[in-house]
Amino acid sequence: MDYQYEEIAAAAKQLKEKLAGLEDKRSILRAPELGSLYAQIKNLPAEIRASFGQEVNKLKNELEELVRESTQPKIELPLIDVTAPFDVNVPTDKKPQLLPAENSSRHPLMVERDKIIEIFARMGLTAVESRQIDDDYHMFTALNFPEGHPARDDYDTFTTEEGLFAPAHTSTMQNRVLKKYKSNLEKDKAIAVIIPDRVFRNEDLDARHEHTFYQVEGVYVDKGIHAGHLVATIRAWLSSYYEKEMKIKTQPYYFPFTEPSFEFAASCPFCEQKGCNVCSYSGWIELGGCGMIHPHVLREAGIDSSKYTGFAWGFGIERLVMLKYNIEDIRHFESANLKFLRQFS
Repeated sequence: MDYQYEEIAAAAKQLKEKLAGLEDKRSILRAPELGSLYAQIKNLPAEIRASFGQEVNKLKNELEELVRESTQPKIELPLIDVTAPFDVNVPTDKKPQLLPAENSSRHPLMVERDKIIEIFARMGLTAVESRQIDDDYHMFTALNFPEGHPARDDYDTFTTEEGLFAPAHTSTMQNRVLKKYKSNLEKDKAIAVIIPDRVFRNEDLDARHEHTFYQVEGVYVDKGIHAGHLVATIRAWLSSYYEKEMKIKTQPYYFPFTEPSFEFAASCPFCEQKGCNVCSYSGWIELGGCGMIHPHVLREAGIDSSKYTGFAWGFGIERLVMLKYNIEDIRHFESANLKFLRQFS
């Protein structure tokens, strides 16, 4: 390491030579040569005092690093393939015993996701897989996000160095499914799709928020579609999922890709709107967002918005499962805690 001041450079050379012969390496940090440099700082002219002090601190940091390196045991370990269950040279009788498949079980989220897909399949909607990485166009532009929207900022969305995104919502697939199934409209058939998959948010983790979770997007487009169809569809699948008649409540909200936009809440399936600790004694539980697909989004996919209308919704699968089984903390799902998971096996 180079030093601007000759006095510090000379002291550095002397201290490093001295360090090599010390049994107690840390004693070099108490060497009088280093202490003398610090003592000089207060007597130096003001114009060089700061830069001189910075170099002395740099020397001290270098010595501390050398002490750490010299005191850490040097262990040479053979390279391993971390993806292999065991080394190729391990004898058969020494290999770890793998658990038989009959001892395994499916994750509760996957079980409930399949139930949701099955309900929508009976309602005539096709399931389409989402992506684990996506681009700016499908994440924002195709969904009518204006330039400067807060969701485009790094603090809200996980972004790679190449400018790609970990999808924050399954809505990144809207433009793709609208284009893929656009031919249905020409055959007097609806575009009817759900998109269940994993999404990622830059969240502060707590009992109700997780950086990785599952979401289901719904897209339905046809002639004469209005908000009444949206509410009826949501009520039908919720009633089927919870196996009891559910009431739906919507209130105005804002999403760039829907107009009008709503937040929707369902009647509490535990207390039948009498009030309980799950619904905070309100009788209602907020489940997600929905709305009529914005004409800009339809036109971006090449669909005539003066001829066709549609609706979309999005909700978190974890929240539905938490309500169904009275699970108190969303972090259980990603924890790999066997005590939690075995309750559902």
